[in-house]
Amino acid sequence: MTLNTFLKLDPAYRDYVWGGEKLRPGFNPTAEAWVVWENDPILTGPLKGLTLGQAAAQYGESLLGARPVSRTGTRFPLLVKLLDCAQWLSLQVHPDDKLALELEGPNQFGKTEAWHILDSEPDAKLIAGLKPNTSADTVAEAIRNQTVIEHVQYAAVGQGDTIFMPAGTLHALGPGLLVYEVQQTSDWTYRVYDWGRPQTETRRLHIEKSIRATRPDFTAPIVPMPACGDGACHMLAQCDYFTLDMLCAASRAIELDTRGESFHAITLIEGRAALVAGDERVELEKFQTAVVPASLGAYRFEPQMSCRALKSSV
Repeated sequence: MTLNTFLKLDPAYRDYVWGGEKLRPGFNPTAEAWVVWENDPILTGPLKGLTLGQAAAQYGESLLGARPVSRTGTRFPLLVKLLDCAQWLSLQVHPDDKLALELEGPNQFGKTEAWHILDSEPDAKLIAGLKPNTSADTVAEAIRNQTVIEHVQYAAVGQGDTIFMPAGTLHALGPGLLVYEVQQTSDWTYRVYDWGRPQTETRRLHIEKSIRATRPDFTAPIVPMPACGDGACHMLAQCDYFTLDMLCAASRAIELDTRGESFHAITLIEGRAALVAGDERVELEKFQTAVVPASLGAYRFEPQMSCRALKSSV
């Protein structure tokens, strides 16, 4: 079956303790919007009412593309979130594919991710890795006795920065950050340290698992936003699991093509725009997302004012 229609998605929200009110004004705290997720309902077109995961199972390569299907079958392979960080997130680490299978069971994936900073308050920081020459034994002891925060590496970040975060990197997002996050289709998170917050049933520390997962030598370089001209597409991050691109347009449309290789997930982060392919058209406003099926092929990103969007694919 061939799928040649844009799939606009209805995001799911997560109201964690560290969230703010930028993603869903009036609902505080709203920590995360899961804008591309296999359980997000489709809002438009002939598949309206199905979830993205149900559509992927039904249409397979037509929706996902040849490259994702060869790796993860008909499961939707990515999870994209927007995060409003009003407080420090827990210091955490994610397993890689091998460790996820060992610790969490069959058909489980690791979690490599990338962040793009959408907005930041002055002096905003994050944690990305450990100080140089920190040994595995030191890390294990510090995680067990809750002194690991003395060994982490802080970094100042600002709007437009991109950080690639391979599985195994100890990390935390700090207050004052609004973040786009693309990751593998996995949400395995091992909480290492939670800034003195009491443990609850849903916010436990994962001491031994985090020791297994942490790679002391892993850090995450911060890449500033490149100059973004009208009608331009810039690659921000690329790895075996995903590619993240920035689309910038004010008066010129951007011609794009899935080539049948992978879906494109387009999240508008500024302005207003439309995705157009023949008679197919979907309008996007800030923080709205549409998935372009791999079988749709060539399409245009048309600005309705100065706008920017992030495009994730496999």
